[in-house]
Amino acid sequence: MAYSERHNWFTERWINVVVWREKHIGQRSFVVLLSLVVGIIGGFAAQLLKFLINLISHALTSHFSENAVNWLYMVYPVVGIFIVTIILKYMVKDNISHGVTKVLYAISRRKSRLKKRNMYSSLIASSITIGFGGSVGAEGPIVFTGAAIGSNIGKAFRMSPRILMLLVGCGAAAGIAGIFRAPIAGMLFTLEVLMIDLTGATVMPLLISSISGATVAYILEGYNAEFFFSQSEPFYIRNIPYTLLLGIFCGLISLYFTKVMFMMETMFSKLKTQNLKIAVGGIIMAVLIFLIPPLYGEGYEAINELLEGEYSSILASTFFYLDRDNIWLIFGFIAAIILTKAFATSATNGAGGVGGTFAPSLFVGAMCGFLFALFFNIIFDDAGISNKNFTLLGMAGVMSGVMHAPLMAIFLTAEMTGGYDLFLPLLIVSTISYMTIRMFLPYSIYTMRLAREGDLLTHEKDKAVLTLLKVENVIERDFKPVKPDMTLKEVVEVIAKSNRNLFPVVDDNGMLLGVVLLDDIRNIMFRTDLYRKMHVSRFMSVAPARIEINEPMDEVMKTFDRTHAWNLPVVDRGKYVGFVSKSKIFNSYRRVLRHYSDE
Repeated sequence: MAYSERHNWFTERWINVVVWREKHIGQRSFVVLLSLVVGIIGGFAAQLLKFLINLISHALTSHFSENAVNWLYMVYPVVGIFIVTIILKYMVKDNISHGVTKVLYAISRRKSRLKKRNMYSSLIASSITIGFGGSVGAEGPIVFTGAAIGSNIGKAFRMSPRILMLLVGCGAAAGIAGIFRAPIAGMLFTLEVLMIDLTGATVMPLLISSISGATVAYILEGYNAEFFFSQSEPFYIRNIPYTLLLGIFCGLISLYFTKVMFMMETMFSKLKTQNLKIAVGGIIMAVLIFLIPPLYGEGYEAINELLEGEYSSILASTFFYLDRDNIWLIFGFIAAIILTKAFATSATNGAGGVGGTFAPSLFVGAMCGFLFALFFNIIFDDAGISNKNFTLLGMAGVMSGVMHAPLMAIFLTAEMTGGYDLFLPLLIVSTISYMTIRMFLPYSIYTMRLAREGDLLTHEKDKAVLTLLKVENVIERDFKPVKPDMTLKEVVEVIAKSNRNLFPVVDDNGMLLGVVLLDDIRNIMFRTDLYRKMHVSRFMSVAPARIEINEPMDEVMKTFDRTHAWNLPVVDRGKYVGFVSKSKIFNSYRRVLRHYSDE
């Protein structure tokens, strides 16, 4: 049997399965079943990614000495980027960086449809990037992978865009829950970061996917938290003022981290060739990781050490390994880690690596919390601030600020470390950090890229529906154009054949010059003595505004409100395309809103 015959045979059988499902299994029950399947597959994908990262990293660094400078820190990350670039160029043939942003864009603009190759491409590319020491995290790629799994399973069963959006969220939740063993945080990630609405129809599938993804992780890794943390030092109420200050500090560090990431991203976007990007990013990575080895990879080992109260080993494999007891040297070195992590992360992604900012924000947060406690304990001998506790609080604080997701940061930190006894200070630090960065940046590191282009789907229903609408889908093209040199007689003949009272004026190249309103010429259109004397150029008028074909719909509505017009011309770089009307937009708005709100 030939390939085409086998494909047709399989397609026919699969259609029969889909039809049988529609007849015998209700949609709500089937969505719950799909969420379980997506959760299990997403959990296994997360475990596979962790296994590959650890396998590659251990193979490359197991022989490194803590009491010597390791020159290979300068080589491995660049080699990893080079390998990933080849894979992406010749095998994947797709841009898969900024995984969470890609998922948000798919939800907003692609009806939650992700490509089949996205189910494995990020796994391969990110495991090599991180395993070879790229200073990024695995969480963005696993979110992209999980979302692609949910999207493609939903597409296979011909689910509607609304259900696909939910399954994308289920896949992302399963990925987060599976890689961190944090089911609550997995669900909250989809609500706060992916901005999936929490309704009666969404809460159960999201929970099932998160729980099943975390269960897979517990079965394969054991019932332990991701990071080892034992609260040997209690949190005292007198430390609440310090907690408030830590929240502000984390918010400002989050702002710095986000600004540096976007500054570097802009810089790399201006580099014209991939080879130049690899060269620039490789040099930045090599120098930073060689001088500051904790920047190598995800940095989870350093976080574990700080949570255990150990910090002298932070200087291992550096030029300062002989001065591990110098507290001020340790203080300065950790400050340098905080200031340079964003550069190392953005250089990794900018050079062509694949990884997320989730783990870097956790890493920077741990360093911030520890540095904050260390500073006050040095300055005030009786401060009594626990380095371990504030390390954990800092993780939640910076993540909350960078991701703009305080609830997720609270529960993720608690679930990853088992630090539930610090729930009150976690609430304080995460909330204050979020409030601090919101004063400067209204969007998270993930959503800012889409917000700038008007492609961001939000919890606000009005903006969400407008985001889902596109100008090109509401254009009316039955307006008859006229030329500026046409006589009044010729215009009257055009009017006789049209059922519109508005006529665009275009030149020979199709460029929009103005409009002719029927009301403006009604008093002369029956004066035959003017038929050959009057030309369009004399009685045409300028349109109140022009709409670009790719303009976001919320900006279009602002233009309508500003001009009080009922119809506005649409142009593509000045070339006439058609008109949009308020009535057509309102009809489309109602249709999408009804579909979007349907549970």
